[in-house]
Amino acid sequence: MHKSLLRTRLASAVALGLAAASLAGCTASESAGATSCEGASVEAGITNSLSDSLLYIAKDRGYFEAEGLDVRLRPFKSAGEMIPYLAAGHLAVGAGAPSAGFYNGIARDIDIKIVADKGKLVTDYDYMPLLVRKELVDSGKVKTVADLKGLKVAEPAPGTATTSTAAALLEAAGLTYDDIRHTYIGFPDHVAALQNGSVDAALTTEPAATKALASGAVVKLADSTEVYNNQQLAVLLYSGDFPKEQGAAAQCFMDAYTRAAKDYNAAVDGGEWTGPGADEIADIIATNVDTDSEAIKKTVPSFVDAGAALNVASLERDYGVFVKQGLYQGQSEINFDSLVDTSFVDKATQSASEG
Repeated sequence: MHKSLLRTRLASAVALGLAAASLAGCTASESAGATSCEGASVEAGITNSLSDSLLYIAKDRGYFEAEGLDVRLRPFKSAGEMIPYLAAGHLAVGAGAPSAGFYNGIARDIDIKIVADKGKLVTDYDYMPLLVRKELVDSGKVKTVADLKGLKVAEPAPGTATTSTAAALLEAAGLTYDDIRHTYIGFPDHVAALQNGSVDAALTTEPAATKALASGAVVKLADSTEVYNNQQLAVLLYSGDFPKEQGAAAQCFMDAYTRAAKDYNAAVDGGEWTGPGADEIADIIATNVDTDSEAIKKTVPSFVDAGAALNVASLERDYGVFVKQGLYQGQSEINFDSLVDTSFVDKATQSASEG
């Protein structure tokens, strides 16, 4: 009877220990200092958008599973909504953008790392074009970006990467950021706003950009990449706790992610959905964002480096714009050497080349 009770108590203790490890975001085989990825649980935040393509590919093609990872993709309304969860260690991986709000959070000592590319504006990959109402062009009122002076231009929110894109376009045309009237509405609402005339122009990302152009109500006024090429618009984030508590899993996750990056990069080579495996990649993305693959293939894809390498200089440039506009409220400058950790991407690239 005594031995039976002892066994029961021992089993209960083991069960409680496993439960605690699970709540901390790792399995028993992935506790701090563990070197195996097998059976490790990882929760990654997504926004159910096109910029989550690499995560969909890695999961649906079994790349995470091949690394021994059990990856759960957890939907959020926006990338910004993930930040508190990442900061608290309740989310291992998330998405982000070089926004003023993000940097203000970092200034409050939030432990998050920028670790990989998730989407850039590159020549032939202008997936966030500057659109203008067609009637303004037909009437001759707007011929160039300089003609936007005093007009209403839509952006998703103040202090986002789009702010820096707009500033670059306006500066190249001899204007300042304050020479236009800024209207802040979400990307999906840009189409209706352009059609009903509540805004005159918009910096609109895909798939809203293609939808707006297809409506016939707008035309493309400028290619953002001609004035700001290789802009880092979206990034992959790691919670500070992820590599500390699940070091092996953090690297295994990146190995799978960069494998997906290579697939995606090949599929959209040259800015068109015509590369190797493009049909299957489009099908995977379409299934995850609840649309059809033909609609995906009509969009201009974002560029993602084949090795998921970041453009840190672009992050620093956008941060400088936020500082100049008074949108950054931190008491000290952001230390990008501390904020950005390319070691996971570097190691994944090295392993892929050796393999």
